[in-house]
Amino acid sequence: MGYMTVREVARDIIKNQVRTNGDAVPWNNTVRYSNLMLLRSIVDFEEFIHMDKPCFFDRGIIDTLGYARLIGIPITSGMVDAANKYRYNIKVFVFPFWKEIYVNDSERKQNIDEAERTFWALKKEYEKFGYNTVDVPFLTPQKRAEWVLERL
Repeated sequence: MGYMTVREVARDIIKNQVRTNGDAVPWNNTVRYSNLMLLRSIVDFEEFIHMDKPCFFDRGIIDTLGYARLIGIPITSGMVDAANKYRYNIKVFVFPFWKEIYVNDSERKQNIDEAERTFWALKKEYEKFGYNTVDVPFLTPQKRAEWVLERL
């Protein structure tokens, strides 16, 4: 629809780790995986901060903290500092867990219960850092995009 979008860093990390036989994946070395997520999210933020029109991030720095809390790994001061320093738009569109369309694939191995808990953990983390979360309704991808654009 003509807007800049930034891919989810987690999927790229997993693909690269699998390709290179690395262990920084959610089913192995979760600390290294979360560190890579944070670093890549910061790089993406820095790369796209100059945009003078809306730029949509599929995940962000706060997601790393929510993920860490969800799986019980320590939240470092570096994570908190990054979350406070690199601020996105105050309005964050979140996509509630949708059981009927959830599928696993080569990068997404969470069971359905963990996937739903992930949504709630991330939403809570964004709100904890002062973001206003807006739940996007269950619609077709096209209608969801239109719904979001009407609320920018």
